[in-house]
Amino acid sequence: MAAQCCCRKAPGAEAAPARPPPEPPPALDVASASSAQLFRLRHLQLGLELRPEARELAGCLVLELCALRPAPRALVLDAHPALRLHSVSFRRASAVSESPCTFAFPAPGSGPPLPGFADAPGAESASCPLAFRLDPFTDYGSSLTVTLPPEVQAHQPFQVILRYTSTDAPAIWWLDPELTYGNAKPFVFTQGHSVCNRSFFPCFDTPAVKCTYSAVVKAPLGVQVLMSATQSVYVEEEGLYHFHMEHPVPAYLVALVAGDLKPADIGPRSRVWAEPCLLPTATSKLSGAVEQWLSAAERLYGPYMWGRYDIVFLPPSFPIVAMENPCLTFIISSILESDEFLVIDVIHEVAHSWFGNAVTNATWEEMWLSEGLATYAQRRITTETYGAAFTCLETAFRLDALHRQMRLLGEDSPVSKLQVKLEPGVNPSHLMNLFTYEKGYCFVYYLSQLCGDPQRFDDFLRAYVEKYKFTSVVAQDLLDSFLSFFPELKEQSVDCRAGLEFERWLNATGPPLAEPDLSQGSSLTRPVEALFQLWTAEPLEQAAASASAIDISKWRTFQTALFLDRLLDGSPLPQEVVMSLSKCYSSLLDSMNAEIRIRWLQIVVRNDYYPDLHRVRRFLESQMSRMYTIPLYEDLCTGALKSFALEVFYQTQGRLHPNLRRTIQQILSQGLGPSAEPSTEPSTDLGGAEADTNPDSPALLLGDEAPSSTISLRDVNVSA
Repeated sequence: MAAQCCCRKAPGAEAAPARPPPEPPPALDVASASSAQLFRLRHLQLGLELRPEARELAGCLVLELCALRPAPRALVLDAHPALRLHSVSFRRASAVSESPCTFAFPAPGSGPPLPGFADAPGAESASCPLAFRLDPFTDYGSSLTVTLPPEVQAHQPFQVILRYTSTDAPAIWWLDPELTYGNAKPFVFTQGHSVCNRSFFPCFDTPAVKCTYSAVVKAPLGVQVLMSATQSVYVEEEGLYHFHMEHPVPAYLVALVAGDLKPADIGPRSRVWAEPCLLPTATSKLSGAVEQWLSAAERLYGPYMWGRYDIVFLPPSFPIVAMENPCLTFIISSILESDEFLVIDVIHEVAHSWFGNAVTNATWEEMWLSEGLATYAQRRITTETYGAAFTCLETAFRLDALHRQMRLLGEDSPVSKLQVKLEPGVNPSHLMNLFTYEKGYCFVYYLSQLCGDPQRFDDFLRAYVEKYKFTSVVAQDLLDSFLSFFPELKEQSVDCRAGLEFERWLNATGPPLAEPDLSQGSSLTRPVEALFQLWTAEPLEQAAASASAIDISKWRTFQTALFLDRLLDGSPLPQEVVMSLSKCYSSLLDSMNAEIRIRWLQIVVRNDYYPDLHRVRRFLESQMSRMYTIPLYEDLCTGALKSFALEVFYQTQGRLHPNLRRTIQQILSQGLGPSAEPSTEPSTDLGGAEADTNPDSPALLLGDEAPSSTISLRDVNVSA
């Protein structure tokens, strides 16, 4: 069936509009090598061919640019050693709007796609080659310097066309069919946050720069392609997918996924995409709910501006829990079995539609502007939808994890600041931690308390989004807007209150300066605290009898997870306590979701409780995601169970993504000491694995020898 390409139409002959006033330059970003401050990026167009057999992406990128200063000598883009540049060329562009581009896809092995232009009258169509060079920048990217011709003038549009191929790119995850649920077709997805998309296409890889984009994608027959775009269409005669994002987005939010994916509508503006075997589960979990969450968010923060809100469930190799790609949230399929975590994770990504996607932090040093505000909005949505008690329970659970991370890192850790100083060469992804989310949330909550009324603060956030939508901001923009919206608070100098100064919130290390009142959740948190106290009381027999009378099977997931986290914090526990816990809960917990099971199994491992090790083995044999494997391998390698960990890894490594496999190998080699390097082949000397299952085996205490376990992935549970 024929369809129209969703790329923008060729500009007509109407007169060019008056030159717009100059835009302020983007905020300086030490994580970007680019010359983004010297140019305005109007639009980018991508022609992409997916080549799964070679694990290669062939691309043609057309950048629509204007120089902000006369006669710039060079354009510098963020790139990556994974990119092989075939050619770079220059072309004059229309002054009216983006010049629409078509792409021709040569035969396999003949190079990247070739661009074609339908020009407006009077436009020049010829292009000329440009000199370029690729230089080292950091371990996560390179700088691509393109020499520009002397005729480039300030505020006059021009195009730079780059043809390239990308292999072994950190942003592009190729999965063999065996790593999918259906085992039938290859799968590929991109993950751009924070600075990975420079290996997907050369770009201004900074959140300070936003632009619209279009893409044309060629994929193997039978592979469904999706992108984070407001418009998409498949042109059957061409065998090509066409995409267009009509709102400006930063480079890290350009996302693609392709595989054996099928859709199902779950609301008037939402559908889920998943592998066929997962689709019924995904549909039943979310049908009707997403529209309820979107409507609640709209009542709070204004109209949803992205058109559709679709969700794609990715295989377990997806490296984080969820990613807020506009119009198309990526979420790991492993979370489907944990209903409450699924609800919170999706609502968090819904909240990012306003905070993070529409209004974005201008630098990675202030990620809290996206994550802290999104977490606050998420909790306002859950309060409106599920009540204050549930929201307070989830908040208590997360703040508990925040304080756990604080104990591990120390109160003077620089990463506990909201405004983190990003040193040159440091990957911004290393700044992703619970402080970004929870300390940021606490500051936003504190601001809401200053105005005395959550509804008035909702009105402020609505006005803030309206003012700054589709732009990038710094903390001062938020705080100045807050004081302007509430002039009475400005008169009271609330920003300078002793001990709670805004500047101190932003730049002091340590825990939040103030935390929310969670008393409305006491009906759910009090039983958790009471049960934990029983298990730490004496005499054990009496305490265990009292504890066993409490039926945790009727608890919410967050209650049980909070209880188990408290036990984990107290581990190692007395052996008789662990034995009683196992007798009371092991079989019951084994029937619960993975978020519960992994916590119980970490208790088993941290306490060297050998009778339940078979449950650890079975869990690791069934899991292929980072979130459910890394924490257990970290714990196994800090005690007497390293040989057991090796044995399980050798048996399961074939089902793991190569990236995850390498990470586990690093954990194993650290746990085994500097002289041991686990190979990918089973060792013939695995007798020790059997010996380690002997309850009489003495525990080997490694102390500082196992640094990898200090911050468990379980504690971060990253939803970007």
